[in-house]
Amino acid sequence: MGFIAYTDDLTAVSEKYNVHSHMYADDTQLYDSSSLVDAESVRDRLTSCVSEVAKWCASRRLQLNDDKTEMIWFGSRSNLAKLQRINLSLQVGTSNIQPSSVVRDLGVYMDSELTMRNHVAKIAAACFYHIRRLRQVRRRIGQDVTQQLVLALVISRLDYCIHYGRSPAYLTETVQSVHASRSRSGLRSSSTSSMEPSHEWHQIQRPNQLR
Repeated sequence: MGFIAYTDDLTAVSEKYNVHSHMYADDTQLYDSSSLVDAESVRDRLTSCVSEVAKWCASRRLQLNDDKTEMIWFGSRSNLAKLQRINLSLQVGTSNIQPSSVVRDLGVYMDSELTMRNHVAKIAAACFYHIRRLRQVRRRIGQDVTQQLVLALVISRLDYCIHYGRSPAYLTETVQSVHASRSRSGLRSSSTSSMEPSHEWHQIQRPNQLR
């Protein structure tokens, strides 16, 4: 809380350049939106804003970490293709930050088209790993402990920032494969858990497939 209070006036810097900001602990995000024709204007404002943030940090004996600074542009595939003709890199100190195709934000992998494909793939890989490990030790640790670990290591991951209702088929199929692997391994979580997916969820289809 002390650090947050110490950096509270940092929002004034972003407001000066009409740039939105979001802060979580020592992580600061700057963002804005625009049409294609105004993309360079947004880049210039972000560059000026980041430059002043660096000065703000230096005046308070803080350091803006160039190596951990990332930049991403979100949009449709066609609009992103049009942006490739423009230099959209960001100058941070002595570093020239090139736009990334995927960034991690508070544990969520966000790609430039917001498909969530990378996030679901990462989550599924982590779940499969823990399922394999739990399958090896479940008889030693007992059913109760196993159920708690399934909730903490598998179900909680599937419950975090994944929206099932209108997800594309390839996303729901990936998540379903995790549940299928868990069931085959005999790893069941407590039936009293609110995070346990219902039977109806397994029947989800994309809206355009419904008859």
